[in-house]
Amino acid sequence: MAEQYHTEHNVWTPPVYDTSQAPVQVYSSLLNDTRSDENRVRDPTVFARVAKWCPDGSAALAQCEDRTFRFLRLPEELLGIAPESTASLPGDLTQSAPILDYAWYPAASVRSAASFCFVASIRECPVKLLDASDGRLRASYKIVDHRERQIAPHSLAFNVGANRLYCGFEDAVEVFDIHCPGEGTRLHTTPSKKSRDGLKGIISALAFASDASSGLYAAGSLSPSSPTSSNIGIFSEDTGEAPVMFVGAEGGQHGAGFGVRASVSQLMFNPARPYLLYAAFRRMASIFCWDLRGDVGEPVEIFGARSMPISGNARQVREATTNQRVRFDIDYGGRWLSAGDQDGGISVFDLAAQSVPANGENAPQPGPTPRTTPIMQFEGHRDAVGSVAFHPLRPLLLSVSGSRHFDRPKSESGDASGLSSSDSDDENEVVETAGGNSAKQKPSPVVTIRRRRPQPVALDASVKLWRFERATGLSNPGDV
Repeated sequence: MAEQYHTEHNVWTPPVYDTSQAPVQVYSSLLNDTRSDENRVRDPTVFARVAKWCPDGSAALAQCEDRTFRFLRLPEELLGIAPESTASLPGDLTQSAPILDYAWYPAASVRSAASFCFVASIRECPVKLLDASDGRLRASYKIVDHRERQIAPHSLAFNVGANRLYCGFEDAVEVFDIHCPGEGTRLHTTPSKKSRDGLKGIISALAFASDASSGLYAAGSLSPSSPTSSNIGIFSEDTGEAPVMFVGAEGGQHGAGFGVRASVSQLMFNPARPYLLYAAFRRMASIFCWDLRGDVGEPVEIFGARSMPISGNARQVREATTNQRVRFDIDYGGRWLSAGDQDGGISVFDLAAQSVPANGENAPQPGPTPRTTPIMQFEGHRDAVGSVAFHPLRPLLLSVSGSRHFDRPKSESGDASGLSSSDSDDENEVVETAGGNSAKQKPSPVVTIRRRRPQPVALDASVKLWRFERATGLSNPGDV
C-alpha cells in the first residue's frame, strides 16, 4: 500500500566536463555584435572586462570599458531557456561613471522578475541595486567618508544567506542589510591609519565560503603583504572586525607566516570543499590555494600554466606583465578550475588530480609547495582573456577578451603609402608667377599638433562559448 505513495525525486548533479579532448567552440562574436541592431557600432576601444553568469545560467552580463553593462546575446538553445525569456532584455545599461565591480543577487533568474537584479559599484556614487530587466534603480546603499564624500567600493559580495551585502574599500568593509537601504555597519580591517596590524589598503576582493554554518569570508587587499602581516585575512560574520586568521606564502621565498608580495585581484572558495581558498594576484600568472583546516602559513598548492605547443606553434608562457584583472573560475562541482592569460590562452586544471590531505597524523612532511600544471591548454582569443566563467547547469565555459593597446597595429592605423602620396601632392603645389609662368613653390614647414590624445584599442574584443562534452551532432550557431 505504501508503494503507491512512493514518488521519485530528481537529484541535481553538477555538469560533467569532458576534458579528454579540446572543447568545441559553439558561439563566437565580437562584443559590439551582441548589442541591438540600432546600437551596433564598431568601436575598437570598447571591450568586456568581466562577464558573469546569472546564478541559474539563464543570462550573462558583461562589464564593459565604455561604462556600460551589456547582456550577451547567447543562443537560447544552448542555455536551455525559451527565446521569449531574454527577448525583452535591454541591449546595454549605461552608467554615469566608470564601473568598479558588480555582483548578481544570489537568487536572480530571468524567470523571476522580482529577484532578477544585481548590485553595482559606480565611481563616486552609492552602491546601486539595479533591476536587470530595464536598469531602473531599486535601492541604494551609501558609504560616506569623514569628509562626507560618496565612496564606491572596489569589491562586492553577498553572504550565503543573501540577506547582507559586503562592500570592501580602503581599510574597511561596509555591511548592509539589503532589505534596509541607506547606511550600513562599518567593520575596520585595521585599528588605525598608523597601525601596522590588520588588513591595510583597499579591500579589492571578497569571497564567502559556501558552508553557511561557518559564516567565513575572505578579504584581500591591493596593498602587497608587508614583512609583518599578510594581505589576505579570514573573517567571520559572528566575530565582526576581529580576523580569524591570515594566510601566508611560501616560507622559503617570502618568509614564513607572511603573505604574497603582490596585490590581490580575486579570491574564491571551492564550492564543494569550502575549506579550500584560491587567490589570484596582480602581475602574477600563478593561482595559490590554502587549506583552512590546518597550517595556513604556506599554500598547499600552486597552479600555473606551462609552455606547450598549441595549434602547431610553440607557445611560450611568460609571467604576467599586465595590471588588468585576469579572473579565474571554478565549476559548481569543485572539480575544474579555468583561467585565461594575457596572451589569449585558456587553461583548465583538475583540482581532484592531487587531493589536498588534512593536516594531522597522515599529513605529509614539510617541503616545497607542489606546483600543478593544467591538463588542457588551448588558444581562445587573440588578446588578453579578462575572465572565464563556468555555466552552473551545463558543461559550458564563457570567455571574454580585450585589453588596452596604445601601439595600434598597422592594419588599423591606415595605409601609410596613401598618406605619403597625399602629402607629396600638397608639397608640389603649382602656383602662378607674376610673369604668367607656372613654377613649383616649396612651402614653408608646417607643424601638425594632434589635438586629440591617442586612444587605446583592443586587438580582440570578442565573446566565446565553449562546450566540454562529446559531440552530439549539434551545429555551432554563431561561429565566426
